[in-house]
Amino acid sequence: MLLSSTRFVRSAVVSFVAAASLTMAVPGNAYAIDHIECRGGENFLKIWSHSGGRQSVDCYANKGRTGFGSWWVDKISTGNNDLIYYDVNGDSVRINRWTEITFPHRPPQVRDIEIL
Repeated sequence: MLLSSTRFVRSAVVSFVAAASLTMAVPGNAYAIDHIECRGGENFLKIWSHSGGRQSVDCYANKGRTGFGSWWVDKISTGNNDLIYYDVNGDSVRINRWTEITFPHRPPQVRDIEIL
């Protein structure tokens, strides 16, 4: 009886350690948003922006959130991505996939972007 109880406890401890190891090795909220090269014909998130006299066109792929450096956004093409941008005033704005939007008069100053 004591031997079977010891085996049960040992088995339970080994199972717990294995589960804990997997939980630590594969976090549930790890996303890998990627800043990628813009290519014509692709359906990536594409953002045209400016700051300090410089202009930029940036493309992103994969789910996640990243800083955008508080640049002023002139145009967004979401491609096949749902997007939330977070501006420097603390507002968040969701833009659905397959949407193209321009900001000719009052562009938002964007702190972070998130692909859903």
